[in-house]
Amino acid sequence: MGLRIFTPMFPKKLHNKLEARKLTNALRQLETPADLADFSSNDYLGFSKSKVIFNRTHKFLIDNGIQNNGSSGSRLLSGNHVLYDIVESWLCDFHKSKSALIFNSGYDANVGLFSSVPQRDDVIFYDEYIHASIRDGLKLSNAKSYKFKHNNLKDLERHLKRCIKNKQAPNKHQNIYIVTESIFSMDGDSPDLKSMVQLCKAYHALLIVDEAHALGVFNKNGAGLLQDLKIEQEVFARIITFGKALGTHGAAILGSKFLKQYLINFARSFIYTTALPPHTLANIHAAYNELTTTNKREHLHTNISHFKNELIKNKLEHIFIESRSAIHCCIIPGNNLVKQLALKLKENGFNVKPILSPTVPKGEERLRFCLHAFNAPEEISEVLNLLAIFVEA
Repeated sequence: MGLRIFTPMFPKKLHNKLEARKLTNALRQLETPADLADFSSNDYLGFSKSKVIFNRTHKFLIDNGIQNNGSSGSRLLSGNHVLYDIVESWLCDFHKSKSALIFNSGYDANVGLFSSVPQRDDVIFYDEYIHASIRDGLKLSNAKSYKFKHNNLKDLERHLKRCIKNKQAPNKHQNIYIVTESIFSMDGDSPDLKSMVQLCKAYHALLIVDEAHALGVFNKNGAGLLQDLKIEQEVFARIITFGKALGTHGAAILGSKFLKQYLINFARSFIYTTALPPHTLANIHAAYNELTTTNKREHLHTNISHFKNELIKNKLEHIFIESRSAIHCCIIPGNNLVKQLALKLKENGFNVKPILSPTVPKGEERLRFCLHAFNAPEEISEVLNLLAIFVEA
């Protein structure tokens, strides 16, 4: 008798979960980017395709005799290349921060921060629309976490008062953390950050803000919304990412020197991963240099204004979430309907992504328009004109 080959079966529980996604028309698929008018990427300034940044990165590496393909290990072992010190020092100066610690991605930064910093008996209040990477970090934390209504400071204060009344915090052994984003990725809106800072002071809470979708878009130098509001020194930690407006890869956590030292010692997503290669660090450096001189941010805000005017012209503003960022969302309830509208726009040459439940709550499915410095005004007018026609049909 020959040897019997064992073929492992795919678990039925997992198969059933896939089938459930299919039934709700929510099954995700990978697609090769098509040559369409881009209203879907996070490349707000067009940096990801910039030949200037590409060439400047290459020249920087050649001029400094750097020919490494990889980093060869984690930063605590062999991967802490000299470029890390150069780029992190640049980030401190640019963002007016005492320290900066680079992570491999925004996901790694958030998981590392939120899984390690809040301790047992600490309390975390987070906006209900906070990014999935933050939620994943909170799940790994030993602290108790509670959500508050989106951008609702009255609800946040209600939670804070209840926390104090129940003596959950603060005392000398406990801390309260408040977590939000300066620009929310699924709505494109912002909290009242100045009032949130005052609330944190009143309740002795530590504020953490994810600036992923604000970097490059706000402030005269593109430094983000907190610096635009001049409240960056009031924040315990800022998360910035380089894969959106900067057009490259990686992320950093900005804060005190003690915070950096702590994360190096306790953030597992930092400790136990291979470091970014020198090319990526040089690319981040080149992108920041471009950010200080480019006029593309002005082009982006001109396009944002044009988009908002076209919403009014096409009588669409009532189905869009109010936003002054590069992200504008049109609520189209139902996975089937929003996917159909996205397909119609695609057939007409426009790449606009549908955001489905369960990524967003059921009934809040949407078309997510990401605006860029390189979008032509005619493209913006045409895509919204088509949307108005399709919505009415």
